[in-house]
Amino acid sequence: MDYLKEKFSIKFFLFIGLAFVLIQIPIIGDYFRIINTMIHESSHAFMALFGGNVESISLYMNADGVTHGTQSIWIIDFITCAAGYMISSFMAYVSFWLIKKKKHTLFIDMLLGLIVINIILWVRNPYGLFWLASFGVLFLALLIIGSQKVIHNLVLLIASVLLVESVSTAYDIFIISLIQPHAAGDATNLSQLTAFIPAQAWGIFFFVQALFFIVLGFKKGLFSIGGGGLQPKYQLEGTKEY
Repeated sequence: MDYLKEKFSIKFFLFIGLAFVLIQIPIIGDYFRIINTMIHESSHAFMALFGGNVESISLYMNADGVTHGTQSIWIIDFITCAAGYMISSFMAYVSFWLIKKKKHTLFIDMLLGLIVINIILWVRNPYGLFWLASFGVLFLALLIIGSQKVIHNLVLLIASVLLVESVSTAYDIFIISLIQPHAAGDATNLSQLTAFIPAQAWGIFFFVQALFFIVLGFKKGLFSIGGGGLQPKYQLEGTKEY
């Protein structure tokens, strides 16, 4: 029991529960879920740049997203397809690592940077631009006028949403790959790139890697979250959908 207390805190479970409830709320829940979608789709885009071209990213009101890009060599297509779920799970892990290190401002800066890149380079659909602009303003206001307690709690809530979403979306694609292997998004794309590995196997892989990052976070003690003290502020040919 003492070992578990060293690895988890009541505050962690409270915020994970709050995140789970929040994403179930119509409209508002989807609005917060898009932060994971942005990371997922941006991961596809960054990887695609190594050998192809990214035409656009669309972020939708229902928290879905799609990246349009030109096809490249096989290995770049493979990495691009695999990147979405893996980097989303990794970023959920990194977010709690930064909170543990009390680097809340750096976490906000990273997300702000990603928002700016998406506005400038990729996102063009109206709702996607609205979401990026509104979340960007929220983060800027947080940096300028937010108290340490508010920053800590909001960053912890966003990290919790990322963690819940990284697991739930990986679980969803795992289930879809079992039921509809030809309509399982990234798992289907990977099965087409690796004809000898079916979509079901990739669905299992995505879910397992999401659980892996939770186990890793547990072992590193990242979910034992204390108070809100912060560090001082700074004195491809064709078209493919992922």
